[in-house]
Amino acid sequence: MHKIIYTTMAVKEKENTEEKSISFVEQLIEEDLAAGKNGGRIQTRFPPEPNGYLHIGHAKAICMDFGVAEKYNGVCNLRFDDTNPSKENNEYVENILHDISWLGFKWGNIYYASDYFEKLWDFAIWMIENDHAYVDEQSAEEIAKQKGTPTTPGTDSPYRNRPIEESLQLFKQMNTPEAKEGSMVLRAKLDMANPNMHFRDPIMYRIIHTPHHRTGTKWNCYPMYDFAHGQSDYFEGVTHSICTLEFVPHRPLYNLFIDFLKEKDGSADVLDDNRPRQIEFNRLNLTYNVMSKRKLHTLVDEKFVSGWDDPRMPTLCGMRRRGYSPESIRNFIDSIGYTKFDALNDMALLEAAVREDLNKKATRVSAVLDPVKLVITNYPEDQTEDMDAIDNPEDENSTTHKITFSKNLWIERADFMEDAPKKFFRMTPGKEVRLKNAYIVMCTGCTKDENGNIIEIQAEYDPESKSGMAGANRKVKGTLHWVSADHCKPAEVREYDRLFSVENPSADERDFHELLNQNSLKINKNCFVEDYAATKKAGEYLQFQRTGYFMADLDSTPEHLIFNKTVGLKDTWAKQNNK
Repeated sequence: MHKIIYTTMAVKEKENTEEKSISFVEQLIEEDLAAGKNGGRIQTRFPPEPNGYLHIGHAKAICMDFGVAEKYNGVCNLRFDDTNPSKENNEYVENILHDISWLGFKWGNIYYASDYFEKLWDFAIWMIENDHAYVDEQSAEEIAKQKGTPTTPGTDSPYRNRPIEESLQLFKQMNTPEAKEGSMVLRAKLDMANPNMHFRDPIMYRIIHTPHHRTGTKWNCYPMYDFAHGQSDYFEGVTHSICTLEFVPHRPLYNLFIDFLKEKDGSADVLDDNRPRQIEFNRLNLTYNVMSKRKLHTLVDEKFVSGWDDPRMPTLCGMRRRGYSPESIRNFIDSIGYTKFDALNDMALLEAAVREDLNKKATRVSAVLDPVKLVITNYPEDQTEDMDAIDNPEDENSTTHKITFSKNLWIERADFMEDAPKKFFRMTPGKEVRLKNAYIVMCTGCTKDENGNIIEIQAEYDPESKSGMAGANRKVKGTLHWVSADHCKPAEVREYDRLFSVENPSADERDFHELLNQNSLKINKNCFVEDYAATKKAGEYLQFQRTGYFMADLDSTPEHLIFNKTVGLKDTWAKQNNK
């Protein structure tokens, strides 16, 4: 088991002037380049299985595989590991292509493990003919029992020494429609006493009758990952096979199968420059999330979430729908780095990266999420004014847009207090505040219903205090956002909390269903946004002033506006959790 390191917000950022260090993976690549290996050629690959949607853990691998190829003038190919048709389909293929492009990477070529089914089949035949493999007719349970434990050797299968011709005949039979799933497997004949469990006669092929998304019903027998992966790397000319730490014990088997393949090709004595070098780094895990595809499938299939792109999901399509930018995800991955120790990264680190990036690019708009009416009593009844609002004050070349001011406004209910404490600098009777981009107003009172609930606030404006007007810059301690009640649009706002209620659900022994945060989604249908915000679509980054970052949802329409909260302006969740 690998050591777990908790990465939190306590990690300090490096000074901008400090030279950025390279990862240990890059160091190994530079050593190979310096030694002249592979003729100075760098070729990597990103090999997802198309059995689900990519999540942020995959994004870390994408950034590494594509990033080092780009840095060292190499190429990174995309290869779909489509060796299990019972779980794979073209929907996943298309979404993987979209997610990689969205992150900003370009592949050299697209390959599939299924491209090599003929070559792998021929290699398996060679393995049997040279007494390196045999067909086993035991059940999966019997094979598992005979494998032994890491401290006790396994026992040989009763079929281990069956005649070569018999195994050849049965292997060909495995690839027929009549073969029964689970009745036979092809196993490599290696070492049942090896301390590395992966060497104890690993399974190379199994029977699956589900039609393949590319090859249809041509094959009924499919290679296992350990048999297909290294050979695919070798066929393609991969120089560096970069993967995660769980593949460390697989590496000797990866190399052994390539040894057999080189022997088959008559190149066993050739310099190993053309052998892919496997390098392992730590996976990306996030607090209050799971990265298991099986569990993510369960969340989708059992409708705990609305789909793979639910904004609470750690999938890239979910983060995109929520309003995360690809740059923020890449910056986050760059900040946590690559090590040989598994890490549990604080979700707050990712949110901080999102916040930092969106601050530079999000358009500022006004939205009121918990509205109460504000009436400017001395403002002319039928008058309106178009106020200039800057789109992004962080951009010195920012454009502006118009927001309409009128007598009747909506403000946030929390921005008013009838009996306010001394340090309350928002709206309260007898005190002045500025309405952003507009006037300074003084609250004169409020109206309540029969239950004592405030239903309207009254104020008077100073006509000489308009923003930008000469002499209008007298200081007041509070500035409030607002929308005109007659020049705004109703909207639904969806706010998200952590998907799970415990920090590390993957390490919790309880059923993961019990760990779900039942309050992870809050839907507010009583919101108002300025007209300009209503024109924004999914993919356009917004900041609701004084509230947080938002994005129009994919289901948003002009008749029913829907906005997803991406992240707040500050990390308030941690404070709430520590109360």
